[in-house]
Amino acid sequence: MTHGFLPISKEDMDSRGIKQLDFVYVTGDAYVDHPSFGHAIISRVLEAHGYTVGILSQPDWKNEESVTALGKPRLAFLVTSGNMDSMVNHYSVSKKRRSQDAYTPGGAPGKRPDHAAVVYGNLIRKAYRDVPVIIGGIEASLRRMAHYDYWSDSFKRSLLLDSQADLISYGMGEKSIVEIADALNSGISVKDITFIPGTVYKTKEISGIYNSLMLPSFEEMKEDSSRYAESFQKQYENTDACNGKTLIEPYPNGVYVVQNPPQPPLTTEEMDAVYDLPYMRTYHPSYESLGGVPAIAEIKFSLISCRGCFGGCSFCALTFHQGRVIQTRSHESLLKEVELFLRDPDFKGYIHDVGGPTANFRHPSCEKQLTKGVCKNRQCLFPKSCPNLKADHGDYLELLRKLRSMEGVKKVFIRSGIRFDYLLADSDDTFFRELVEHHISGQLKVAPEHIADPVLKKMGKPENAVYERFVDKYKKLNSQLGKNQFLVPYLMSSHPGSTLKEAVALAEYLRDLGYMPEQVQDFYPTPSTVSTVMYYTGLDPRTMEKVYVCRNPHEKAMQRALIQYRNPKNKELVREALIKAGRQDLIGYDKKCLIRPEKGNGAGYGRQAGTVAGKEGKAKKTDKKKTIRNVHKKPGRQR
Repeated sequence: MTHGFLPISKEDMDSRGIKQLDFVYVTGDAYVDHPSFGHAIISRVLEAHGYTVGILSQPDWKNEESVTALGKPRLAFLVTSGNMDSMVNHYSVSKKRRSQDAYTPGGAPGKRPDHAAVVYGNLIRKAYRDVPVIIGGIEASLRRMAHYDYWSDSFKRSLLLDSQADLISYGMGEKSIVEIADALNSGISVKDITFIPGTVYKTKEISGIYNSLMLPSFEEMKEDSSRYAESFQKQYENTDACNGKTLIEPYPNGVYVVQNPPQPPLTTEEMDAVYDLPYMRTYHPSYESLGGVPAIAEIKFSLISCRGCFGGCSFCALTFHQGRVIQTRSHESLLKEVELFLRDPDFKGYIHDVGGPTANFRHPSCEKQLTKGVCKNRQCLFPKSCPNLKADHGDYLELLRKLRSMEGVKKVFIRSGIRFDYLLADSDDTFFRELVEHHISGQLKVAPEHIADPVLKKMGKPENAVYERFVDKYKKLNSQLGKNQFLVPYLMSSHPGSTLKEAVALAEYLRDLGYMPEQVQDFYPTPSTVSTVMYYTGLDPRTMEKVYVCRNPHEKAMQRALIQYRNPKNKELVREALIKAGRQDLIGYDKKCLIRPEKGNGAGYGRQAGTVAGKEGKAKKTDKKKTIRNVHKKPGRQR
């Protein structure tokens, strides 16, 4: 059977003999029929179950008629803002408009509205009062309950209410969307679909809900942000299909938003089935004249081998969206996908990535997770590796060996994040050695994020000594293998817990490495992360302890400038930061100083330059510092 793109117009429907679609899928992204795009997966899964789906991409939100282009669907509208939260897509952390959108034809900005899922939902509700509206994707998933919105600096209701939708399908959604479709197809009213895992619904009747937790009300949380911290922690503890409870969030006028427990993770067979669907594996040809869709470039010849992450970084929303249980595709499924690469004339023999949220996670962190779920009150890797952690790269190593031995494959790169503490926890160095030997394109990107242990603790990251051990081992392996490959560390400024003191400590660390990042990621408070709760409430929801939060834009600029203290443009900010931090000793001519003093004001600050002490200091560089500095050369682009 020959498959093509799904219908995007009435003409497409006519050519397929479709008078009325079962579902119209409204998305803020361009239509890219590739399994890295949520709209492609969900629509192909529905198609595989016998339903017809049309794609309505980037409708004109200023025109109410735009959502009627494919007519009224028989069962429901499906709505997503796209692969990214629309606000993250539109704005930098400084809330400035981005100039490009990689998910739009030609990279053009402005083709979707702010809070796209809300806008699209309300447009549909105006045009069709009686058609069910199901919202999903990352924006809906992470805003499914009341949440802090950084861009408006306000506390918002569940997206379900503001969008006027009937249901949210949260998480990855393959299982829940089929159950929703089957329920609607059987004649069940959308108002009565309250029983499907992985969904959120609204109701005024909660007497029949069992095994549930009542969260603080929206009004309570809006009045007292500490109540939101309490609520978030309960949500964080109930993100597992085995032990998660139903969560109930009260709103005024007797309305409740109810979150059912998550769907069970996909089995390997189910994952394989999803990725084996007949995707066209590129953007719709109608975009060719506009320059195509930039986002396809990196993912077209990349392999998604896993989902989920048990890393537990505070600033990451993976726990809320994909969960902590690792789900994997089989080797056979991945090798089959590479066979498709080999038939593509654009494939030059280079597989860009084999990974997922964390590349080197290929199985659950421990056996218990599969039957009893993840632990509610402890992490697998933080603050130390759990004694039950199964650190084993054997399966991933075998997969990579198979891939790089395929005829026509020249190189297999790993560009997803490598969790270096998990790598060190594996007593067998074989994977680490082969990673260095075969799978790095000149530089390896890793994410220590910071070096100050108090900040790392708030980030949910291992202490800096762990990263130092990784750097040493990486250097030794490169030396043994005759390689000259570098590390590019991701670093973050202004994360909750970071004062100017910790920012200066990070600058000193970089000084000793002889390394300055080209770009620095300022902490970005995206919805439904532990770090964002800290930013909004000033409390760590895990302990309810107070946390220092840098909210002042000028202080943020100083923390960021300290990381790039060598940039002449940052000199005044660095000087101000050092004075405020009481570290004038770092202003002067000594090799330890970060910047030179202003003319006429240098006496007394680090005056060892050119002296015997200064010369001796230069001669006493340790081998370890040389090692670390050399391995951190050639910084690449950061997030």
